[in-house]
Amino acid sequence: MFGGSGFLGRRIVKHLLNHGLVVRSASRHPARAGRKQAHHELFSAVKADILDRGQIAAAVSDASTVVNAVSLYSEHGGVTFERVHVEAASQLAEAARRAGAERYIQISGIGSDSRSRSSYIKARGQGEEAVDVGFPGATIVRPAVMTGRDDAFLTTITRLLRILPAYPLFGTGDTRLQPASVEDVAEAIARIASAGADARLFEFGGPRVYTYRDLVLEVARLLGIRTRLVPVPFVFWHALAAFGEFVPGVPLTRNQVELMQIDNVADTRLPGLRDLGIEPHDIDQVLRSA
Repeated sequence: MFGGSGFLGRRIVKHLLNHGLVVRSASRHPARAGRKQAHHELFSAVKADILDRGQIAAAVSDASTVVNAVSLYSEHGGVTFERVHVEAASQLAEAARRAGAERYIQISGIGSDSRSRSSYIKARGQGEEAVDVGFPGATIVRPAVMTGRDDAFLTTITRLLRILPAYPLFGTGDTRLQPASVEDVAEAIARIASAGADARLFEFGGPRVYTYRDLVLEVARLLGIRTRLVPVPFVFWHALAAFGEFVPGVPLTRNQVELMQIDNVADTRLPGLRDLGIEPHDIDQVLRSA
C-alpha cells in the first residue's frame, strides 16, 4: 500500500485490515503511516519513497496486490505532477509486475484526461495510461471529490459558511459534483483488493449530483446557517491560487481551481460503488459523523 498515510490511503489500510488482509504500508515516513495501525497484528510499515526504484522494488516484494494512492497537489522543485503521477506510477506498476503481483490498483480521479491543458489533470490521465502499460490488466479507480472527517472539501465549505457573511462561489456555481464518502471509496478498494473484479475501470460517486451552488446551500441548510452566495469569476480564483502556492497556509492550489471548472460526476456506463455492493452515503450522513 503506497500512500497509506494520506486522507484516502489510511482509510484503505483500515478497510483492508478489516477484510483480514496482511497489509504492508510503504511510505517515506513509516512511523507516521502506521500510527493508528501500529498494534494490528496484520499490519507493518516500511520506508519507501515512490520516487526511488530500489525502494519500491523492495517494498512490493512478495505482495499479491499493490495499491497506489500517492497523489501530489502542488509541484515543488523537481517533484512535479509528471514525476509523481506518471513516471513514479509507471515504475511502481512495473515493479509490481516483476515481483509477480496478481493485482495492481491505481487511484486516479474523475476528470483525468491525458489531453487536458491542465498539467495536473493531464498527468493523472497519462498516469492511467502508463500504469496500463507497466501492469497490463491494472485496475483504475476514479473517485469523485471525497468527503470525510478531515477532508479538504466539505470541511472547508462548513468553516467558510460559519465565518463569512457571504459565501464566494467558484464562478457562478454551476459545476456539477457528486461527492463520495471517503469511507465508501476505501471499502470499495478493499473489496477489489480482496476479491478481485472483472472490470478494469471504476468511477465512484455519491448518491446525488449537485451543482456547486446547490451543494453549498444544502450544507448551509443542514447546519442551520443562512447565507448569501456571491459568484466570483474563475480568473480571480486562478490568481489567488497562484499567489497561495507561494504562501504557506493558503488552502487553495491551481489544480483545485482547474478541477472546479469541470463536472465531477461518475460515468453511469462504468461500474461504481453499488456494483460492489456498497450503498453510497450522502453528505448529510458525512456531516453527522464528522
